[in-house]
Amino acid sequence: MNHHVESVFSRRTLSDIYQEIRDVYLANAMPWVVGYSGGKDSTASLQLIWYALRDVPRAQLRKPIYVIATDTLVETPLIVDHVNHNLGNIGRFAREEGLPMTVHRLTPKVTDTFWVNLIGRGYPAPHSRFRWCTERMKIRPADEFIVSKVAQHGEVVLILGQRRSESQARAQVMREYRITGSRLSRHSTLPKAYVYTPLEDFTTDDVWTYLLTVPSPWHGNNRDLAALYRSAQSGECPLIVDLSTPSCGNSRFGCWVCTVVERDRSMEALIDNGEEWMIPLLEFRDFLAATQDPERRREVRDYRRRDGLVHFRKVQSGEDLIRGPYRLEFRKELLTRLLQVQEQVRREKPELNLELISPAELYEIRRLWRIEAHDWEDSVPAIYRAVTGRDLPWPQEDGAVFGPAERALLAQICAEEDVPVELLIALIEQQRDQHLPTSRSRIVERIDEVLRREWRSEQEVLAAVEHYFPFVEGKVSATKGV
Repeated sequence: MNHHVESVFSRRTLSDIYQEIRDVYLANAMPWVVGYSGGKDSTASLQLIWYALRDVPRAQLRKPIYVIATDTLVETPLIVDHVNHNLGNIGRFAREEGLPMTVHRLTPKVTDTFWVNLIGRGYPAPHSRFRWCTERMKIRPADEFIVSKVAQHGEVVLILGQRRSESQARAQVMREYRITGSRLSRHSTLPKAYVYTPLEDFTTDDVWTYLLTVPSPWHGNNRDLAALYRSAQSGECPLIVDLSTPSCGNSRFGCWVCTVVERDRSMEALIDNGEEWMIPLLEFRDFLAATQDPERRREVRDYRRRDGLVHFRKVQSGEDLIRGPYRLEFRKELLTRLLQVQEQVRREKPELNLELISPAELYEIRRLWRIEAHDWEDSVPAIYRAVTGRDLPWPQEDGAVFGPAERALLAQICAEEDVPVELLIALIEQQRDQHLPTSRSRIVERIDEVLRREWRSEQEVLAAVEHYFPFVEGKVSATKGV
């Protein structure tokens, strides 16, 4: 990265920059979608647009401007508070000034949230080689919004706070997609979507100079924003709309649960600067990160993948299992700890009214545990009750529901017959799942899917692999004679 980039203000006046924004806005009928994350770059972009368009006659402000903020639902609580406060002001003052701006807070679908995937499905904590979170929680909500506006209007322009001086890679991507002779670029993945970057020639110092000398038009406090950056020693997590956008990096405003980074220096710095109530959040995040340790991985993750098969690879000391999702018992521990953190922070910081996990996510986790993990004990309501002392209006399930007593009876029968109890439960659940008329061949196929999964213990599988497949890399299933 070039740290000696010339200031944009040495070549252009603020009036010139405002005029360029007006020209781009008035050049065509494509509506604008402005990405706002609450950080310095997106704040500066929106502020520039606001002041530029304030001087356009209202009759010419025909095309809408959609201000979108993507909340992953696991953002650092202080940032969520800051963003939500500003979004309210942006909507209100835009209406008062007659600007064609509307505010849209985007969130992932409940099936795509962090907790539903981590605790519900057992996905392991994200790391650099398996970053399952970005696509589901950041890219998908923004892209779906943009695509809906393309369907409505034909084409859109996406406004991003990207700057060439951020990195050489960023500058290269911006050059690669630029349309010759235009201030617009093509979007890297979305057809009929174009990108405009009003900050592209700004340095970091230029951004702060602008924010600290020009007051916020929606009555935000840019000095508070600067103080937040100083407290967190942080960069910002940009609006991510495709995988070419770099991830948040080592120090950033982003998800408080992020385990892609080794240490969350941003949260550590906030705590050091007086936000001690965040200590339980940091401890939970570090507890989650520790599950990536090879020894811990063996304890908390199943030896089977989500497809029910055992996958393994050849290593120097023999065969090494490629582990699957978190075991159900560990997911119960994660849910218990998360609810305990939520209760603790609510006691220490009641004014935040913090919700780390929503009722909708708890309902979906319960459903997944019942269907996929065969949780006949119906553990989610019991855990919630034990930790909070409260209850939720849990959705009623149709049909007969088996419980702990039925499981204990089945376990006793299976032990006598030397049949894995989990296999019988899976077959029973498969039968219960036949709500609609299904062809005989499909029923047989689904029973076969259950039988093909691995039902032996981890020790039995490892012994069989060592005996039959000393040099093979791949996967083992119950039907391969292993």
